Amino acid sequence: MAVPSDLFDDARAMWDELVELRRRWHRIPEIGLELPRTREVLLEALEGLGLEVSTGEALSSVTAVLRGGRPGPAVLLRADMDALPVTEQSAEPVRSEHEGVMHACGHDLHMAGLVGAARLLAARREEIPGSVVLMFQPGEEGRHGARLMIEEGVLDAAGERVVAAYGLHVFSGQVSSGIVTGRAGTEFAAVDTLHVTVHGRGGHGSAPHAALDPVPVAAEIVLALQSAVTRQFSIFDPVVVTVGKIWAGTKDNIIPATAHLDATVRTFSPATHGEIEARLRRVVEHVAAAHGLTAEVEWESGYPTTDNDPAETERAERVAVEMFGPDGWEAMADPVAGAEDFSYVLHEVPGSYLILGATPPGQDPLTAAYNHSALATFDEAVLPRAAALLAGLALDRLSQG
Repeated sequence: MAVPSDLFDDARAMWDELVELRRRWHRIPEIGLELPRTREVLLEALEGLGLEVSTGEALSSVTAVLRGGRPGPAVLLRADMDALPVTEQSAEPVRSEHEGVMHACGHDLHMAGLVGAARLLAARREEIPGSVVLMFQPGEEGRHGARLMIEEGVLDAAGERVVAAYGLHVFSGQVSSGIVTGRAGTEFAAVDTLHVTVHGRGGHGSAPHAALDPVPVAAEIVLALQSAVTRQFSIFDPVVVTVGKIWAGTKDNIIPATAHLDATVRTFSPATHGEIEARLRRVVEHVAAAHGLTAEVEWESGYPTTDNDPAETERAERVAVEMFGPDGWEAMADPVAGAEDFSYVLHEVPGSYLILGATPPGQDPLTAAYNHSALATFDEAVLPRAAALLAGLALDRLSQG
């Protein structure tokens, strides 16, 4: 079956239920890989749908398989579940009950949208030629939850490897509410972290010649890193290096023995990602050596690039336009420099990861508080679109066989 003409109508009929579900999660945000209250609400929301439900071992994930009434392949739909260590200051209709924790990235909307998709699909079970794997994943915010779920077998939960995978992310700014956007190829950057310790020799601030001062060397490393990414890599395959933390010393007249800096490193292609560590390590070590000091480099690997399959992204555009009209889709001109661990899934199977605008009514997308902000507010009116889009992608792909 292709996308049913009444799919979006049925999703809109669930709006009140999806809003209430989303608000329940918004009140009880949890961080990391263990989300017991979040999972409890989720399992309750999935009851009665006739799903094969299993839970994770290394994390509090939920995998649910919906078996169609006709034989066919399996596809995967994903929602992440975890929140952020942010103290909420938003204008949301409900607020976090957990001090210092907030669903500032919209994962509560993601879960509600996927539950809505599950209900839409369950109502059409007998017509579905194949199976749908519902992947509810903790630990997206830097904890590699998708990779852990893959290791525990989520891609084969239906008894065979899924043939395609889809997910979406709501944005509280940058994209107008209700608009779906995406692009073929690299959509989100790879992200890694560079940790540097410059080792010198401490001394008195009045006699720097008698010490090996690591502070100016650390400052020079910061500038050298910026030069390296503009002189060693193509402007058409950019690298972003941001030193977000630098620290040294205890007092103005004491030369410290060490200085430290941390930087985020973002790349947009596998080729550049494969080269960046060695090149930046060389810059850091050689700048230190030029001053007679040494530098210790620790490279922390993050998420790979999120790469959308061209055919599946074309499918997403067609499904979005079919359900929401020609104004419901906007092609994404450039990749997002943020990172996303759905990348692990898309490196295993073809699929597409989409952005759904959720800028609050009356706010300019260019100035609205963006994801991760303590002020971030999301338009709950997009929940039926999230549910219908995910269900529609599954149905359209399964109709292909």
